[in-house]
Amino acid sequence: MYNASRITKFSALAIGIVGALAFGQASASGFQLRENSVKNLGRSQAGTAVANGDAAVVSNNPGAMGFIDQNTIQADVTIIDLTADFNGSAHNAIGMPVNGGDGGDPGDATPVPAIAAVFPMHGALEKLTLGASISAPFGLKTEYDSDWVGRYNAVTSDVKTVDLTLSAAVKVHPRFSVGAGFIYEKADVTLSEMVDYGLILASAGIPGAIPGTADGLAKVSGDSHGFGWVAGFEWRPIDRLAIGYSHRSEIDQDIKGDATFNAPATFAGTQPLFQQMAAQCMMAPPTNPCYAQLPTLLALGNGFVPTNASAALTTPSIDTLSLRYDFSDSFRLMGDVQRTDWHSLRSVDIHFDNPYQAPSSEAFDWKDSTLVSLGAEWDLNPAWTLRGGVARDQTPTHDDTRTPRLPDNTRTLLSIGATWHVTDAFSVDAAYQHISIESPSIDAFTSLGTELTGDFDGHADLLGIAAQYRF
Repeated sequence: MYNASRITKFSALAIGIVGALAFGQASASGFQLRENSVKNLGRSQAGTAVANGDAAVVSNNPGAMGFIDQNTIQADVTIIDLTADFNGSAHNAIGMPVNGGDGGDPGDATPVPAIAAVFPMHGALEKLTLGASISAPFGLKTEYDSDWVGRYNAVTSDVKTVDLTLSAAVKVHPRFSVGAGFIYEKADVTLSEMVDYGLILASAGIPGAIPGTADGLAKVSGDSHGFGWVAGFEWRPIDRLAIGYSHRSEIDQDIKGDATFNAPATFAGTQPLFQQMAAQCMMAPPTNPCYAQLPTLLALGNGFVPTNASAALTTPSIDTLSLRYDFSDSFRLMGDVQRTDWHSLRSVDIHFDNPYQAPSSEAFDWKDSTLVSLGAEWDLNPAWTLRGGVARDQTPTHDDTRTPRLPDNTRTLLSIGATWHVTDAFSVDAAYQHISIESPSIDAFTSLGTELTGDFDGHADLLGIAAQYRF
């Protein structure tokens, strides 16, 4: 009889809910997205908390809004294109190789939009500045071929988080501004992978059952909302130096969704048999040996059917320290150190409404990660500003917990960008960034005991364009 713990721990949501967040179109380590400003993209995210005239500070550092002296509306969109190749193999719990291809390129070009507005007050409220923004701080979209060798780990991952941030800043001194913001975050998740029902039936002793010949799609869709905050300051101790700091809080999400299991007829047809065997066992004396197999019989007979599911998830807090030094009126150098507190992501515990689908726990044990970036801007003339930057982004993942849904590793970012000042009021930004990803290795098990081993080789290209209007 098949091992009960392997069956009862199966969970499409548990396998994917966080892992899916971490790989694919995410252009930062883990599942973080920093693409809410094309200006920042062109500097490899250097100077995000001290960005002159950039309305994205509404969410990056509300304190910096105090140094924006005109009403400013800004719209940004960044297209993220991941290219990834897998080289490896898999075998199931009884040692048989899993057939299939390399999954194809799981990443498609995906736009990440953002919009922000800043409004300095006047009169009696002249020291107050208000702002609002909509952005996507975490998320991805990937899709493997449904017959790839790692199909029992992942097929589709589509995760979106959208933040509405409302901020206010007070300029308490001509050289010092402090601000804070309220964050409402909406999360939507759709995940899927294949289930090897042939392996389940063969392990249960069903005659004629062959692993890898009776796959079915498991899919989870869910959503949630949460609340958080962001606060920071900008200090200009001298005319040419700016120092900015911001802290974004953790946000707790309680994701609720529906799990569906598209079991093949060969499995569905045997479920009444397992139900009957479980009923007979429960009627037998407690000393009957069948009681040892009762959890397995109940899971096989009553599990793998549509049910509601839920999982708690905490997105990490983020601390950013930015510096800007103006060497001249036309040349500026900027740097960032950003710390993302991934320690909040230790595990994800999944609960199902179906009592025969046992709760499951997936361990991640991510570590805190650091981004270090350096960027520069040069005002070529009154019409054009050029910028560039380089950054090193540390991965939060571990070799012993990495899965194909999160084959993340440390990244190197190289960027260029420009602003065209069309008029004094209107400007257009563009930027390009290339991300090199150190090849991560995979040695991952599914809850049914299938092991996937190999390496990923990938990189990402980002192209952004933005427009800003000041009045």
